[in-house]
Amino acid sequence: MERARLRDLGITIGRYPTGRYNAITDVPGVLVGHSTAIYDMPRVARTGVTAIIPRHGAIWKNHAFAAYYAFNGNGELTGAHWIDEAGMLTSPIGLTNTHQVGIVRDMLIAWEREHYAREGMLLPVVAETFDGWLNDIDAFHITKSDLFIAMNRATSGPVKEGNVGGGTGMICHDFKGGIGTSSRLVELGEQTYTVGVLVQTNYGDRSFLRVNGVPVGAEIGPDEVPTPWGAEPSLQAGSIIAVIGTDAPLLPIQCKRLAQRATVGLARVGGVGYNSSGDIFLVFATGNDLPSPPDEMVTLRMLRHQQLNFFFEAVAEAVEEAIINALTMAETMTGHKGRTAHAIPLDRLVQIIKQHNALTVR
Repeated sequence: MERARLRDLGITIGRYPTGRYNAITDVPGVLVGHSTAIYDMPRVARTGVTAIIPRHGAIWKNHAFAAYYAFNGNGELTGAHWIDEAGMLTSPIGLTNTHQVGIVRDMLIAWEREHYAREGMLLPVVAETFDGWLNDIDAFHITKSDLFIAMNRATSGPVKEGNVGGGTGMICHDFKGGIGTSSRLVELGEQTYTVGVLVQTNYGDRSFLRVNGVPVGAEIGPDEVPTPWGAEPSLQAGSIIAVIGTDAPLLPIQCKRLAQRATVGLARVGGVGYNSSGDIFLVFATGNDLPSPPDEMVTLRMLRHQQLNFFFEAVAEAVEEAIINALTMAETMTGHKGRTAHAIPLDRLVQIIKQHNALTVR
């Protein structure tokens, strides 16, 4: 069966409607671009960079309130201290592999300098997961051009998922993982807000995998679909990065509360947050303008805390679906040292879901 997104398989998660593209790019002004490196010589590359750019690129000049939550902190998120201190996102967001966070961070600065020619201090935001099972990670494949390609390719509309960008060499629940995305619409009176999620999945034990509440992973054993590890022990620690954007007028503490709810979506799929896992969730909200430098007093808006309940549900649903989209869109990949991560078989997935009468949960 050809690779497909979850809803294209006839499986619907949750009760909230999606945006037009069911992607983080449904949030107005959010752009996504990838650069993917797949080759075997001189050393095996199965890696890449994903760029998420809020405000059509004006995030450098018009910041957004933001916050992050580390469910388990064995991972990297550059710029985190300033997000904690000021409650603002001041740059695009880069996603890549663990050993190349530094160059992606540095090249984000170079890209900003080249396009805006501004002086002053910059603290770009870059997050990572480890792709060293399929990618020869110590070959340091990512270069300046890869980040620039991802930034220049960034667009609104449909987002490529699976084996692309920062997710190229990732593994999820012992199947091939990668990049996934989803969105939800939240209606408050006459106003409709969008919550969009993009994940880079590289975590999880197969036996824990659930799709729409169904224990799919427990029914697809290694005798049917081999694990990437073969005789090696499972690398179940793994990691996941979730970037959550919204156009709602949220303050930093409210962004923090949304970030914490990403754990609900992760748990629904079967994530635990192991000791060695890097599970980091970043939220930004573009519903207020934060010009830099400010010329005068800034007027802010915020939702009532009671209204956040709708957003908590939306985040949980979108994170859950984004993770599964990463699985259903990823393709089988063989990489470093001949290791293979097999894609989840979609025909079996649909068969199991139908057997449990779980095509739709509302």
